[in-house]
Amino acid sequence: MSTKESGPNERLRAALSAKGITYELLAQEVQVDEKTVERWVTTGRQPHRRFRLSVAALVQPDANFLWPGAASEAQVKRAGKAEFVEFYPSRTAVAPETWMSLISQAQQHIDVLAYGASFLHDSVPNCVELLRSRASQGVEIRLLLGDPESAAVALRGQEEKIRGMMRSRCEHTWQQFSPLLDEANVTVAQHGATLYNSIFRFDDDLLANTHVYGSPASHNPIIHLRRMDDGTVFSGFMDGFERTWKLARSSDSSDVADVREPQLAGR
Repeated sequence: MSTKESGPNERLRAALSAKGITYELLAQEVQVDEKTVERWVTTGRQPHRRFRLSVAALVQPDANFLWPGAASEAQVKRAGKAEFVEFYPSRTAVAPETWMSLISQAQQHIDVLAYGASFLHDSVPNCVELLRSRASQGVEIRLLLGDPESAAVALRGQEEKIRGMMRSRCEHTWQQFSPLLDEANVTVAQHGATLYNSIFRFDDDLLANTHVYGSPASHNPIIHLRRMDDGTVFSGFMDGFERTWKLARSSDSSDVADVREPQLAGR
């Protein structure tokens, strides 16, 4: 989130010019809209700390030189602490009403990164219909779910000593979410990445389900975060989501058929 407009940032303009970096190129490098970069220069709008550091790494002048009025490290530390809303000793300690409330109140974004996440269907009554309703209201929903055929899913099954059950859970999840695959504002993708945390983001709230080696996700702690200006914890988790999203394979209803058929054939 950008803040504090104060007139053109001539230091940033000069640094970009010296390096031959256009607004378009900088936007691509730091993964923001080109208009956002333009505002950083022409209006002096101050980027979030993670963007300030990324820009400084590209153009080389120190971030404090480019944005001398930026938040101090002490402010960043305070903002980071303020991001923590709640700690749950296990995922099962999160009340179903909490999940339902977060989904129902989301106005812009719902992002899910997990292997299965089938617990949502057990915790949230009519979960698919609720998500469909949010999508119809313009909420952008991204479901980044485990590829049942991936080596990462197989390895997690071995680590938890449930072997093929992890693959079956992913297949079951694909079947559960299949009614959403062709909905407007819903994008679903498969991933085979190592899952250090499952991430459930609802606008400025994020629940991160940590993963302990060999232990089911439901037994592991959840951290509830809320995005704060100059905080870095929420944005750090979302950076991980975006990196995983880039590596994922987009899916549609035909992928669900591909998942469902081998499962039935094996019975």
